[in-house]
Order: sequence, then C-alpha cells, then structure tokens
Amino acid sequence: MSDQLRPRASLRTAVVWEVLKDALDRQVKATGRDALDVLDTGGGTGNFAVPVARLGHRVTVVDPSPNALFALERRAAEAGVADRVRGVQGDIHGLFEVVERGGYDAVLCHGVLEYVDDPAEGVRNAVEALRPSGALSLLAAGLGGAVLARALAGHFTEARKALSDPAGRWGDGDPMPRRYTAEQLTELVSAADVEVGAVHGVRVFADLVPGALVDTEPGAMEALLKLEAAAAELPAFHSVATQLHVLGTKRA
Repeated sequence: MSDQLRPRASLRTAVVWEVLKDALDRQVKATGRDALDVLDTGGGTGNFAVPVARLGHRVTVVDPSPNALFALERRAAEAGVADRVRGVQGDIHGLFEVVERGGYDAVLCHGVLEYVDDPAEGVRNAVEALRPSGALSLLAAGLGGAVLARALAGHFTEARKALSDPAGRWGDGDPMPRRYTAEQLTELVSAADVEVGAVHGVRVFADLVPGALVDTEPGAMEALLKLEAAAAELPAFHSVATQLHVLGTKRA
C-alpha cells in the first residue's frame, strides 16, 4: 500500500492525491511525455514527492529543513525512486536561487503559504517555475475549519477572534501563522496569471469525527473517505474545511 493510502494518513491526503493524479495524467496527455518534471515546494520528507515519483515522474523537492531532506532521501531510496527524486535546500521566496524558472510541468505548493511573509510573492514564484499551461496544486490551512474546531472545543472567544483576525489566528498560542478562505486563495492564484480549475475542501469531516469511531467501527474508514471525496468540491463545505486545495493552470 502506498504512503498516501495508509489508513489514518489517507484522511489527510486522499482527496488531494486523487486530484493531483488526475492533473498529472492530463499533463502527460497534453505534453505527450510519459515523465513530467514536477517541483514540490516545501515538500519536506516526500509525502507527495515519493508517490509522484512512483508514477514515473521526476520530482525536485525544495525545503528549508536539512533534516527533512535527509528523510526524503532515505524515503525515496526505500521506495526505489531515488533516481527520480532530488532534494535541494531553499524556500519559496528564494526559489530561483536553487531551481530554474519555467522548467516544470507541475508545481506543488502544499503547506507553504501559511508560513511565508508574502503569500502573493510565494504564489507568483510557484507560477513562474511552471512551463506554459503547467499545473499548480496549492494546499493551505482553511479558516472555517479552525473556527469550527475551536467552537466545538468550547473555546468560543478564540473562535470569534479567528473570524476577525486578518491572519485567521485565534490567539497568541495559535501554532498556525496564517489561514485562508477559499476566496482569498483563488484571488491569490488568479492574480498570478493562473486559471483556477477547481477548489476542494480537505478534511471537512475527518478532524471532527472521534478517532476511536474511525479505528474500531467496521467500514467506517472507507465510508468516511468516500464522504470526504463527495463533499470536497461542494462550495457549501469549503467554509468548514480544515484545509483548502486549489488546482489551476498557468495561462499560456
């Protein structure tokens, strides 16, 4: 079983992975090349990079953590794709100090925009790394999911604080520097000359369901995965998703 389909981890990645696989398949057909050049910014230990490499694509991972890159190297070797995965130390703001502009068929920008000083610049750099008509996969923390989680935990003042805070933070103890609404993310992407193809809500229900129920109830995991997939593209659920995924295409 591949990394992205391991039971508990699959609740966090299954929706994005299925969308990403479809996007890469379309890029293969559009380019006429079986092996694509993929850039994973902030790719860490290779949660997506290694599975993408297993599909036969060449993946460059840019991450500021040397420890994460070391783990990536080991993981790629264990998966038998070390020849298709390259890790380089860097970040989205200094992206072109370590990779070339316009050299990639697809760029993954997952879990990056929450931490950067200038999100607009981060998106622009990700897009500038793409070839014309390349695919952008962007994943970021959703505001609504955090508000709902704080309210359900009884922290009503913190939930209201997150709603009014420009960065979507519920207080000084909040470990997440920034959160987004679907509208904010699509505006950032559109402003970077990308045509938005789809928006998905990720972990709409998974973070709210007791873990014991999922782990012990027969068939609960599979049923929850199907529910997440069914709700992902419905705009009504974007406002309560823990994460938001935007898929777009760079304008030619």
